[in-house]
Amino acid sequence: MILGIVICFIIGYLAIVFEHPLKLDKTVPAIIMGAVCWALISLGHLEVVGGDHHVGPMEDVLLHHIGKIAEILFFLIGAMTIVELVDLHRGFAVITSRIKTTKKSTMLWLICILAFFLSATLDNLASTIVLVSLLRRLIHDREERLWFISMAVVAANAGGAWSPIGDVTTTMLWIGEKVTTIGLISKLVLPSIVCIVVPCFIAQFMPAFKGTIKQAPGIDDDITQSEERLLSSKVMLMVGVGALVFVPVFKSITHLPPYVGMMLSLGIVWLVSEYIHPEEDFSDERKHLYSAHTALSRIELSSILFFLGILVAVAALESVAVMGQDGHQVGLLMSMAEKLNQAVPSQNLVIIILGFLSAIIDNVPLVAASMGMYPMETFPTDDSLWHFIAYSAGTGGSMLIIGSAAGVAAMGMEKIDFIWYLKNIAWLALVGFLAGAGVFILMETFL
Repeated sequence: MILGIVICFIIGYLAIVFEHPLKLDKTVPAIIMGAVCWALISLGHLEVVGGDHHVGPMEDVLLHHIGKIAEILFFLIGAMTIVELVDLHRGFAVITSRIKTTKKSTMLWLICILAFFLSATLDNLASTIVLVSLLRRLIHDREERLWFISMAVVAANAGGAWSPIGDVTTTMLWIGEKVTTIGLISKLVLPSIVCIVVPCFIAQFMPAFKGTIKQAPGIDDDITQSEERLLSSKVMLMVGVGALVFVPVFKSITHLPPYVGMMLSLGIVWLVSEYIHPEEDFSDERKHLYSAHTALSRIELSSILFFLGILVAVAALESVAVMGQDGHQVGLLMSMAEKLNQAVPSQNLVIIILGFLSAIIDNVPLVAASMGMYPMETFPTDDSLWHFIAYSAGTGGSMLIIGSAAGVAAMGMEKIDFIWYLKNIAWLALVGFLAGAGVFILMETFL
């Protein structure tokens, strides 16, 4: 039955990869795959391991995973709603009106730098959502826009790797006392910069980033009325971005999960939107055009369900119990990680392989498995192993569009084709990932 679960995952994964040839929305195989994997566990009466790596009742383990997944989905829904509210009030026009360049190569560097630092301040998921909305204002042509959004995903993942709140995996390591804020920043900021600078430098010479941008708002003289700023634009932008920045601050103060802070931030932005006046002659009849209800209707719910299906399926692989190296039952992913550690003699190479695996399988269970593989007695807080794991898991997911939360969000919002990303962006992300890994190893060797 375990083989059946693995085959189900592979078939579902392939259906997601080939969604365009199959003419099938990727959400369909994702949610079917997630449900069937757990159905096979139930029908096969297989044992499952929980978050504490001990065998437990299937219902309790499943509920544990659904709770963790719900945290991510609620966070995503809140962030997307805030961004849509800002967009309804044309808040991003405040930024786009200041970007005067029409040169693609210059725009590439601007977007990647913005994504890199915004991701470290917020997180890679929220920053990607903001940048997708921003690029929709700047670049009307979808084919052109996809290139910039994809590079923004690479930059957001690189930016999130060196910040304790920039990626869910670095947050896990931070909360688990594997790394400290100072240690993470000092060891990873340079490799992370190299991880995005190298692909950006190469990309600026590619045909897609040569020439000028077509029909960019804030640049053309014939800007339409719908793209002009409103009376509420600046206020909503400040409130929206401030609310997103507040989320990690709220978490550090209260030690509550990030989605709680996102709920509070959404409530505040929603409250402001109820009383603000976007137009001179603002009437009750036009209030619905700028309301949170309209913003909620614009959210891509299919991307939320896609994320749900993927994470539920990965949770099944993480939970189904198999015999571990020490004779105790562990999750399937944990078992694979242990075998990998034994088969490959170099510790750095094992972690680089984990980076590649994070592009295929969600990096959260991989990091969770690695945290269980390496005891604190041998690898104390701020050991180079934990920093390298944070880097590899955070940036390795850029090699595939579904390899990171940022990529999944961008894929859902802009319907980015898996194969298109694989052909055009994956190799750039690979070069950046290996370059940054090389810098990290050199720093640890000589410094």
